[in-house]
Amino acid sequence: MSFDIHHDTAAGRFETRVDGQSCELDYRLAGNVMTITHTGVPVAVEGRGIASALTRVAMETARAEGWRVVPACSYAAAWMRRHPEFDDLRA
Repeated sequence: MSFDIHHDTAAGRFETRVDGQSCELDYRLAGNVMTITHTGVPVAVEGRGIASALTRVAMETARAEGWRVVPACSYAAAWMRRHPEFDDLRA
């Protein structure tokens, strides 16, 4: 499934809306280190791969920008363990 994910750089957030529900991945950027602090998907739209899509776009953005990543959020940490192709981004 494909989602229209928007990167709000001013807010430090990747976001999408699914069935009217706001889904997000929040981060802090310090220098070239992106710390993922929160991934949120409402219960009403869980189980559709939304959090995974948000995290993948965040990782692809980090790679394109030359950022390192700290997965402080438990979901992002688990996602990175399941996707070793992004290990090179770990700060």
